[in-house]
Amino acid sequence: MPKLNVLIAGSTGYIGLQLVRLLTKHKNISIRYLCGNTSVGKKISFYDNSLRSKKLPKITKYNKKYLGNVDIIFTALPNGEAQIISKDLLKKNTLIDLAADFRLKKSSNYLKWYKQKHKAPSNIKDSIYALPEITGKLVKNFNIIGCPGCYPTSILLPLIPLVKKKAINLNNIIIDSKSGYSGAGRGVHKKFKNKNLYESLSAYGVGFHRHNSEIHQELKNHTSSKISFIFTPHIIPMFRGILSTIYLDLKPGITSNKVQNILKKFHKKNKFIKIKGNNTFLSTNDVMNSNNCFISVCKTKFKDKIIILSVIDNLIKGGAGQAVQNMNLKFGYKINEGLL
Repeated sequence: MPKLNVLIAGSTGYIGLQLVRLLTKHKNISIRYLCGNTSVGKKISFYDNSLRSKKLPKITKYNKKYLGNVDIIFTALPNGEAQIISKDLLKKNTLIDLAADFRLKKSSNYLKWYKQKHKAPSNIKDSIYALPEITGKLVKNFNIIGCPGCYPTSILLPLIPLVKKKAINLNNIIIDSKSGYSGAGRGVHKKFKNKNLYESLSAYGVGFHRHNSEIHQELKNHTSSKISFIFTPHIIPMFRGILSTIYLDLKPGITSNKVQNILKKFHKKNKFIKIKGNNTFLSTNDVMNSNNCFISVCKTKFKDKIIILSVIDNLIKGGAGQAVQNMNLKFGYKINEGLL
């Protein structure tokens, strides 16, 4: 099978570098262009010494003329930038965005939650929100692929199967998520400069984090009932990883064992999703540097309530790995090609 040529825009950020590392291991991919702004002219190994032995192009400024020479464009850019690039796509191009530019299906919601007007609203209908274990091979039908956010990935993988099976009450879902600081990007130290990132835990976006819109949109796709949830994210003093703790009320007749069976059946063929034994205490260390998501169903002192634990590596399953997984589905490669 011939190799596909790839352009990575935003190649020196935390997720961009992770993407480069994964794609250098992918036998079907040739990295043609690495693009950046402040990093133009530098080698990618300046930002990641582990890439020194790889034959990779020097970083250049993005130019739409490059689109004629590549098959796939990965964008790990600030919100809004992939929308601009999407307007110049050729028929041969597939755009895989790791930011939020094509996650929301209504431009009005994008304006509401991201406080900026969508720059390519006509392309939204030609895009897909692609959570691989849910959308699967549907990505084959689209040339603009919006990858989910890291928090929603850890939340939707356990919740969607339970919503589909009507196993939980939808009016009192509580989601408490904690992430390593890499989830906020290279600018994290400016955003949280007074928070002492390395020795403290910080809540942020309380009540109104942008990912609320994404979580609601995707859960709503699987039910006609009203959904009410509270989502609170936190940054903790480690570099990578997410642990989401989800508090749920069960429908009558549903037990924690039934919940586990629903999740096991739903994710039976999903290579990267591991449903652990009941009451297994999970750690981000379980999934570090992998594309896996571990899920555990935990009992509580109340028979009609459970706690679900879900852990991922935010830079891989919540970012670059998920993007590669969608690419593998799109082009018919082995689902784990380039992935751990």
